[in-house]
Amino acid sequence: MAFAFENLTVYQRALDFSVSIIEIIDEIDTHRKYYRLIEQLEASCTSIALNISEGKGRYSKKEFKQFLYIARGSLYETVTMLQIFKRMNWLSETNYEKLYSEAQEINKMLSGLINSL
Repeated sequence: MAFAFENLTVYQRALDFSVSIIEIIDEIDTHRKYYRLIEQLEASCTSIALNISEGKGRYSKKEFKQFLYIARGSLYETVTMLQIFKRMNWLSETNYEKLYSEAQEINKMLSGLINSL
């Protein structure tokens, strides 16, 4: 039996999105002093799916909705971090555009789910 959140398409997309980012991060070769930025990007991208799943496990639609807002905030934070990485030349234009496009789709899905509750 699956957990209820596993059936949400937005959860699956958010999970895939974070895995894609983590795979790209693994290729970054930068000075140790920037590791905190890498950790912040990892935290924000994984927070999207984590908040969707945690919210789905709550007892009311109101609580679930609040966690979806938090997930959307984490998505926005992730996009900002991706912009920083692109400006620092740690992220190629191709990877940035791919991730940015996926973030836009996840944003639409989160907003649609929020509005449906």
